[in-house]
Amino acid sequence: MSMKVTETALPEVKIVESDLFCDELGSVFETFNADEFASGVAADVEFVQDDHLRSRRGVLRGLHYQIQHPQGKLVRVVVGEVFDVAVDIRLSSHNFGKWIGVHLSAVNRRQMWVPPGFAHGFVVMSDTAECLCKATDYWYPEHERSLLWSDPDIGVDWPIEFAPILAGKDQAGKRLYEAEYYA
Repeated sequence: MSMKVTETALPEVKIVESDLFCDELGSVFETFNADEFASGVAADVEFVQDDHLRSRRGVLRGLHYQIQHPQGKLVRVVVGEVFDVAVDIRLSSHNFGKWIGVHLSAVNRRQMWVPPGFAHGFVVMSDTAECLCKATDYWYPEHERSLLWSDPDIGVDWPIEFAPILAGKDQAGKRLYEAEYYA
């Protein structure tokens, strides 16, 4: 695998891109290689759960995190396009409350690594989108929390000109100053 890793404004959040190999039969690219991930993105990471999410245009999921059993997530899009966001919610971090957003699509084949200690969410930009997410811990609904997607204290600049479609838990998300966060 020839993996390119790009740091973002939040150094722990990384963009991962793989070379695409094409021939007369089609194309192939490697989406994950444990050795290269450990040496280029994050060491000592073990993925234990894969999720496949499908949503329609305008759906905004997040900003989610688990207060216990925090999850690191490697997110990629296999159909369509999303704007993917990570927010640092580690109180001890000098980046506490800061966010990074990246367009992920089936066309650009980018992946975003969102480490434990960050809230995560996305909005669907295309008619439909399908996302694959590798997680470092299992989903525990009783530990899941949501930050308010539109919290002005975080100030995510969602690239949308429409009212997003939200799940009840996302409509009830907490403002950063009210939320539980990591030490």
